[in-house]
Amino acid sequence: MSAGAESPIRWGILATGWIASEFTKDLVLTGHEVQAVGSRNLESAQAFADRFGIPTAHGSYEELAADPDVDIVYVSTPHAFHAENAILMLNAGKHVLVEKPFTLNAAQAREIVDLAASKGLLVLEAMWTRFLPHVVRIREIISEGTLGELRQFDADHRQKAPTDPRHRMNALDLGGGALLDLGIYPISFAAHLFGTPESVLASARFQEGGADSQVATIFRYADGQLATSISALDTLGPNVATIVGTEGRIDIDSVWYSPTTFRVLNSTGDVVESYDQPVEGRGMQFQADEAERLIRAGELASPILSPEESVSIMATMDEIRRQIGLVYPGE
Repeated sequence: MSAGAESPIRWGILATGWIASEFTKDLVLTGHEVQAVGSRNLESAQAFADRFGIPTAHGSYEELAADPDVDIVYVSTPHAFHAENAILMLNAGKHVLVEKPFTLNAAQAREIVDLAASKGLLVLEAMWTRFLPHVVRIREIISEGTLGELRQFDADHRQKAPTDPRHRMNALDLGGGALLDLGIYPISFAAHLFGTPESVLASARFQEGGADSQVATIFRYADGQLATSISALDTLGPNVATIVGTEGRIDIDSVWYSPTTFRVLNSTGDVVESYDQPVEGRGMQFQADEAERLIRAGELASPILSPEESVSIMATMDEIRRQIGLVYPGE
């Protein structure tokens, strides 16, 4: 853990599903302090606490929000509940790390970001890819000018997901579908490289229940760069990505958005660098490191992913949904 001799920053975990388990596993593995967990029922919270050796289990999110021994809360509920859960924690004076996608839409994102700013609290989107060591190295390579001028980013994120219509990935009322569950990865990474697109073109295929099963996007940026993505939850794709510049490219291997390998090729196709560095656990601890660094420094915006960028990304997702005709219940 990066805390050194300083007093630890104490984590609370909101909800006890799969992603909460994966994140908590990495926190515990790498020496972060997990103080409490909150669930909608005490039995689930206690089982989670017993599994990971967490001191306190709460039978409601409100009890977690009121826990004086918790400094920052990881919000890991389905997408449709991110906004209300984050608002609850911010109003209780807690910093928040909100699982991606940040919210359902840009309006919710703006509300959370403005509330956090008004209270002097950190809000960070848990887009863990940006904080992974291989992506840190990719940023260095780009800044060193190895690729020349960046021109294009292409990414695939297709998975064969569960077909149960009530599974959170398929349930429209939970924000399910390919766009928010899977498309967020290439869309966020494109924003990381190029910023906000000048134009957006999107097309999709839908399930019987109304959720999008496939979505393809083409983004164009002010300086002419292009980013393309294909995401789907009913077909397994190669899950690779490529960053192309005038002097070379980076081929990121499967699964490109998680700890993986990559190669840098020059403009004649020769490999000039190969990256293959193991990561402890799943790699979700690096976003926690950044959140703790920001809190200790008294900073409210990460240079790697600012709250304003999270709002901008949700606005891009809103435009994609407008084009494909995707509306979530309650909007």
